[in-house]
Amino acid sequence: MDNKYKEALLTSAKKLDKSSNSENQIVRLTHELIEGSNRTTIRDLFRFLSIILKLEDKHILQLLKEFNECLLKYFGYQKIQEFFNSDYSGKSKEDNYSLSELLDQLNQLVGLEKVKSKILDLISYQKVQQLRKENSLVNPKNTLHLAFTGNPGTGKTTVARIVGHIYKELGLLTKGHFIEVSRTDLIAGYQGQTALKVKKVIEEAKGGVLFIDEAYSITENEHSDSYGKECLTELTKALEDYRDDLVVIVAGYTAPMNNFFNSNPGLLSRFNTFIEFDDYSENELFDILVTLLDKSDYILDSNLENTIKLFFKESINNKTEQFANGRFVRNIYEDLIMKHASRVVNIKQPSLEDLKKIIEVDFSTYLDK
Repeated sequence: MDNKYKEALLTSAKKLDKSSNSENQIVRLTHELIEGSNRTTIRDLFRFLSIILKLEDKHILQLLKEFNECLLKYFGYQKIQEFFNSDYSGKSKEDNYSLSELLDQLNQLVGLEKVKSKILDLISYQKVQQLRKENSLVNPKNTLHLAFTGNPGTGKTTVARIVGHIYKELGLLTKGHFIEVSRTDLIAGYQGQTALKVKKVIEEAKGGVLFIDEAYSITENEHSDSYGKECLTELTKALEDYRDDLVVIVAGYTAPMNNFFNSNPGLLSRFNTFIEFDDYSENELFDILVTLLDKSDYILDSNLENTIKLFFKESINNKTEQFANGRFVRNIYEDLIMKHASRVVNIKQPSLEDLKKIIEVDFSTYLDK
């Protein structure tokens, strides 16, 4: 499927190059984007597209529309958003957020009321400890490390990123950057190399947040997996050695995470804070969808709102352990805007409402299930 979309994207780029006399620049930049984008490539490609847009040639504009559709199909909406949101200086926009802006981001997340309350408690605690330190009072040696438990798609990674930047703004971390890893990033294929691999990851994460998703996978095969034990031994040591300028956040399903903490005698003592992320309700899932659409200047037809709410309610009632909460909603969102694009592209002169409104036919895939 990827090859199919790749061929379509390159073919579209060639047509656009030829019609706009771009001297093969669009094809070249598209190739670079496919092979591994950098900010210069993204900037140059979008610059060319913006120039072509000003030509006001109907044939070229149609080719440009086709090229944009091919970009979306090959990379996906989320990746395209990352391209647009990238700051060409190489710094994330989050690096410049103030504490109040980060708290606004936290509070604007749909649901997660217990999580938000717990994070605010942590912030209050750290602020008071700083004041106590300034007044020469005893500072309890609590670690900053956190454990997030709950089902997939409940916002654990998003909250972890925000926490990292909040801790930086509070002066608790020197960098506040965010590194996400899994078992494959920590465990090597040969005895003795896992410790070196973990040390390398720790060095990269120092001064910021190391987020280990599905952390329990490190010890899933504890009876036969000496590599997992080696990883955990090195990680447990790092949790203590770098506690003053490193936050490790481990996350995963609740029951396996309990087994994870029981797998090493010293591991549990390195974590002071455990936060459970609840599944979203049907109303919260709907609010997430509306938020995603609103951020991209889409609106739902009012006749479709109750249909989608009912669909979310039925999905929750029939959910399995693999139910992905927010990820489930994002998949629907991306499908909706693709269906919308496929419909609207055939309208000769679409109105502003046509370009924005998601209607029932765009949701028909889910109505048929």
